[in-house]
Amino acid sequence: MYNSNKCELLKNAKRIAVVGLSRNPFKIIRMIADYLIKYGYLVVGVNPYNCDEFDVPVYKSLIDVPLKIDIVNIFRKSEDIAELIPDILKINPRAVWLQQGIKNDRAVAPLIKNGIMVIQDECIKIVHSMCFGA
Repeated sequence: MYNSNKCELLKNAKRIAVVGLSRNPFKIIRMIADYLIKYGYLVVGVNPYNCDEFDVPVYKSLIDVPLKIDIVNIFRKSEDIAELIPDILKINPRAVWLQQGIKNDRAVAPLIKNGIMVIQDECIKIVHSMCFGA
């Protein structure tokens, strides 16, 4: 098994909010969202600029999502992570997953302090496939 904590998280998670979801079906973020849907996750998007014309529900912010979110999967620049932290703390997900190439130890420190699992600089699709052979 790849990493028991990450695999256990992915095994038990049901709802994933994808922050930065794009309307462009050829962007990696859309491919990963589609992959997650294919494997049974309920995916919602968070994009303050483009909330229509998606295959999944999309909300302007995390606090607008009317569901309990298990994982917040973030596709934003590392320097933009700090602005998301207050809303993440309000919704209190089990985990925050910063996609490959995204890392900000200082910004995520309050999440860790509040018991939220943080995964940085890793692709959720790759980890899922390593955990479950998908």
